[in-house]
Amino acid sequence: MLDLRRLREDPDGVLDAMERRGDETARASVRRIVEADEERRRLIGEVETLKAERNAASKAIGAAKSKGEDASAQIEAMGVVAAKIKALDGRLATVEAAIDEDLHRLPNIPDDRVPPGEEGEGPTIAEWGTPRADRVPPHWEIGATHGYVDGMAAGYPGGPPPFLDLERGAKLTGAGFPLLVGGGARLSRALVQFMLDLHVREHGYLEVAPPFVVSRESMIGTGQLPKFEDDMYRTEPDDLFLVPTAEVPVTNLHRDEMLDAADLPLAYVAYTPCFRREAGAAGRDTRGLLRVHQFEKVELVRMCRPEDSVEELELLTRHAERVLELLEIPHRRILQPLGDLGFANAITYDLEIWAPGVEKWLEVSSCSSYTDFQARRANMRFRPAAGESPLFVHTLNGSALALARLLVVLLENGYRDGEGVVLPEILHPYLGFERLEPIA
Repeated sequence: MLDLRRLREDPDGVLDAMERRGDETARASVRRIVEADEERRRLIGEVETLKAERNAASKAIGAAKSKGEDASAQIEAMGVVAAKIKALDGRLATVEAAIDEDLHRLPNIPDDRVPPGEEGEGPTIAEWGTPRADRVPPHWEIGATHGYVDGMAAGYPGGPPPFLDLERGAKLTGAGFPLLVGGGARLSRALVQFMLDLHVREHGYLEVAPPFVVSRESMIGTGQLPKFEDDMYRTEPDDLFLVPTAEVPVTNLHRDEMLDAADLPLAYVAYTPCFRREAGAAGRDTRGLLRVHQFEKVELVRMCRPEDSVEELELLTRHAERVLELLEIPHRRILQPLGDLGFANAITYDLEIWAPGVEKWLEVSSCSSYTDFQARRANMRFRPAAGESPLFVHTLNGSALALARLLVVLLENGYRDGEGVVLPEILHPYLGFERLEPIA
């Protein structure tokens, strides 16, 4: 949420920021907020004046009664004042509610480093490794015809279990809910364990295991609500939401708290399944694991002093890139352009990996700084020093990493015609095997 004082003192600057985003709806919201804030301050002034009159009248009535004088005229006049105050208070509540609603629908101010452009037009900041150039089958074919054979219990109909069984996953729940079997399930579990170990042992994060459902207040705190409610899975009658990312519960750990400056930066890592309806994703490529409604993710969350957030974003992004380096996956870092920048994000780096089977660069992580946008919504502050006014922390997060597309690339990059799928060496101790074998 943006600072109301900023809109009041520099409305043109905020309007320019919304224009950079290309968001005319947000520009209209800014104008409404500024006008409503002027009315709000006028109403507060009128209410305070009337309350002063009421207090003076109350004293006069008391004095008159103590002298035995008739105070009926003053009492009647005070009743009129009280009615006016009640009416103005009602109008003030309506105006403040409208301001609050518009503020919650207003996106973050983009960082000055964010370039213009639409999705897919962001500049490449860094590259690592050489993408595989030869043609290979897409992952949904590899996953259906390869699996881990040795040591797997018999009993899957038709022979050894495949890595990926999309048909049975769809039967269980519907399209977009993949079923990993045997070696696929073990690889998924191994990746989660490997990434958590890396971030805890080498990068210094504190691991947390949060709930997989969160309250409406938590979703509002990180910016998913109210704007993106149609993309979320909601439970009835509890009004709880399945987490779209561990960012939501982990960032909200310190909602409505005053943090100790000496504890900053805070660094958390968490694993959760993630659930997204993707209501606005119609027409996009959804085959296989490219775009699913349920996937697993390891998430990094950092909270810091405002002056440290630029450095903290670079650090967090390097931690996510380190996973890809250890998995020996060629990748690139893209600076997200304005037309692709998330609602709550001030600046975002996308990490993309090449999938040779589908011939696409796939986003496997977005590492973002939210400045104080989330902290204002969730009321997370710290006091820089004793006696100083509290400040809002800056929040950052990034996937490190999302599993669905990581599995895509591990299958397609590791594929060897007739020989199976070679898996990264660093995962062998977690897996207990080195490759997936042809089973069909």
